[in-house]
Amino acid sequence: MMLIRELPEVGRRARRRVAVRLLPFVFLAYIVNYIDRVNVSFANLRMSADLGFSDRVYALGVGMFYVSYVLFEIPGALIVERWSARKWIARIMISWGVITAFTGFIHSANQFYLARFFLGAAEASFLPGMIVYLTHWFCMRDRSRAVACLFAAIPTASLIGSPLAGWLLGVHWGNLAGWRWLFILEAGPAVLLGIVTVFYLTDLPSQAQWLPSDERDWLVRELQEELAAKKKVREYTIKEAFSDRRTLLLVAVYFLAISGALGNIYWIPTFVKRLSGFSNRTVTNLLLVPALIGLFGTLANGWHSDKTAERRWHAAVPLLAAGLMYGLSVLFQHDAPWSISFLLLGSGCLYAFYPPFWAMPTMILGESAAAATFGLIAAVSQVGGFAGPFVISYLNERTHSLTASFGFIALAYVAAGTLVLLLRVHSAREEERLTPRN
Repeated sequence: MMLIRELPEVGRRARRRVAVRLLPFVFLAYIVNYIDRVNVSFANLRMSADLGFSDRVYALGVGMFYVSYVLFEIPGALIVERWSARKWIARIMISWGVITAFTGFIHSANQFYLARFFLGAAEASFLPGMIVYLTHWFCMRDRSRAVACLFAAIPTASLIGSPLAGWLLGVHWGNLAGWRWLFILEAGPAVLLGIVTVFYLTDLPSQAQWLPSDERDWLVRELQEELAAKKKVREYTIKEAFSDRRTLLLVAVYFLAISGALGNIYWIPTFVKRLSGFSNRTVTNLLLVPALIGLFGTLANGWHSDKTAERRWHAAVPLLAAGLMYGLSVLFQHDAPWSISFLLLGSGCLYAFYPPFWAMPTMILGESAAAATFGLIAAVSQVGGFAGPFVISYLNERTHSLTASFGFIALAYVAAGTLVLLLRVHSAREEERLTPRN
């Protein structure tokens, strides 16, 4: 277990000031991002029926987002590392907001595919870019908690987006269906926040005029010392990082986890609707349950992972628990209340996996290699964003049952959790201690 030394007063002040300045903003930005990304899952409660889309058309449209997303993920993460995080993140937010609004005017499957493809291209590298940005500001001891604040936006987005979607699906303004207004109105905050980003965020601590000079100097020095400690062990090139066994395991873990998670996210409103027969408003209200579980689990697991300096088990247990819940939903498939309960619990458990997982790459690699690895993990895993929803649509149409889909998600989570436990990840200081000396 990593030993964490006591911080001086200037360090405590710097950490607190940086957290108060940056974390609420990145939290809000990711809420808006996630609402815009998955609002199609709520829109589909009416959209497919209105436009005559089959499950396969819907799944292909969902997957087109990830085709373009994968293409631009790694370059975007490197742009954040080597150019300007605030300018690139602002560009992402403004462009995805505009494209989301245009999605509200689609009338055919081809238009749906194109809208999703361009949305993926616009949004690519937002998540790895945000994680890279946080590594510029938070030392190793705080990164899991910082990432936890970022990922807490996912369940919070569900807390906001679910009831908002339930309300908007019921409106019919200006001869436009509610699902169209869902896309149009939820695009506005992204554009506004993108403009604010240019003026509010600061790329690097050395440029932060809002930090007192002693706090700024302390933070810059701490981050440089951590980077120097990694270089004493080994400085990985991007090519070496991509071929490292641990990087490949991280990629495999996230691919499996995202295949299950995005299959779940894009289909769970439909799952609950088909199992229960409830109204759209009731379905969206039920999805507040996993959001609340996820919000608490993400923050608590991220905090405890930093406190104990342990990552593997903190990442594996939520995956295994989510897999267990989906497995139980298969066993109780003929008892709708129990099956729905396990679905909601499994959806909530997964969120806690993200903070400790995303703290792992920076424990292994240097700045550019870690940034590129964030992009690689996100890019390859997002193929799961195409595969997961599409596999579920295939299983639904092939079996005319939800059982196979639940089993697929359960297996993906359990496999990912098992692979996490195969990882051996140490901090730079630990690796220096563990490396034999000549």
